[in-house]
Amino acid sequence: MERRTLLAGAASYQRIMGANDRPNVGLIGAGGRGRFLAGEFKEIGFQIPAVCDVYQPNLEAGLKVASSGATGVKEYKRLLDDKSLDAVVVATPDHWHAQMVMDAVQAGKDVYVEKPLCHTIEEGDRMVRAVRASKQIVQIGTQRRSSPIFLEAKSVIDSGVLGEVRLVTSWWMNHQASLNPSELKGELDWKTWLGTSPQTPMDALRFFNWYYFYDYSGGLIIGQAAHIFDAIQWFMNSRAPVAVTCAGGQLNLKGSEIPDTATVVLEFAENYLANFTLGYKAMRYHSSQDQLKQFHGNKARLDVNREGWALYPESATPELKASRQHTELGNFARATRDHIRNFLDCIRSRKEPNAPVENGLATAIALVMTMESLRKGRRVSFNEKTRQTSA
Repeated sequence: MERRTLLAGAASYQRIMGANDRPNVGLIGAGGRGRFLAGEFKEIGFQIPAVCDVYQPNLEAGLKVASSGATGVKEYKRLLDDKSLDAVVVATPDHWHAQMVMDAVQAGKDVYVEKPLCHTIEEGDRMVRAVRASKQIVQIGTQRRSSPIFLEAKSVIDSGVLGEVRLVTSWWMNHQASLNPSELKGELDWKTWLGTSPQTPMDALRFFNWYYFYDYSGGLIIGQAAHIFDAIQWFMNSRAPVAVTCAGGQLNLKGSEIPDTATVVLEFAENYLANFTLGYKAMRYHSSQDQLKQFHGNKARLDVNREGWALYPESATPELKASRQHTELGNFARATRDHIRNFLDCIRSRKEPNAPVENGLATAIALVMTMESLRKGRRVSFNEKTRQTSA
């Protein structure tokens, strides 16, 4: 098995370094996010000769943004059988990430998978084992890890200038008016789309708004906390939290199972607390600080958002000591492209990407615990040895 894996990796590398150094990547999941990523991958230098989606209109739309002459399939394993593909992008609903990534690395493909890494902790553990056994490159789509803003801010906190950090506060404010009311306008393989999730009758509301149903994801809490939690744990050099408590508000989005307003408290073995507040019935921000993380040290505080970072030292009169605004870089807009470029570099070098599976799993554990706490209404603990949660 190890010899076949190494030979497959060498063959993949030889393909990548040929064909004008433009690796071939297949797109699995051609919804809005998948099509956006396809465009970014093409800009970086990838070719996209194959697209997969179980919903015919998405498949057709995906082919329009893929490379000229691209083929479309509805079964992702057929795409994985394509020997000309060096890598795949997995941009499906969360409940499909695990199986697709594991099948992809077994097929000798490198993978760029959207966050979160997985839907359950058990899935995540199996994914890490599969990736490490395969020697493939897997990048999680937490693009802050490749953003110049966040890389600079990370170096600030690593310098020790904050002193001891025992508290991290964060929030994400925006406004969501309603769920997507779209109707199905083409053929959908509903059974395949459901996968291992509970078998329910075909439902356009669930399909177009899968984000807001526990069977497939965790709503805005999970979608946005995936970025925030990952950045916090990255900056603090910490493992998964030892306990999580989540309190959610009422269901303001008609038809959703998951609240749009919530607060999460995370307890870490590294002796710090972090809290995150989501408010999607707030003002829709048009400036900065709609997504803010504050690292409160005993010598200084570091604020980080998508527009820049700022360092505030201890002082009788609060005074800004150092900051960096990245307007010349287009603010945060280039982060995804930088993240994809890092993926391409790692495909070529076979080095670890900025967002490897172990870090993706540490964040996913925090997210799974958040959902469990919200649904049970209790504090949830995680035992790292047994890999089990308890409330």
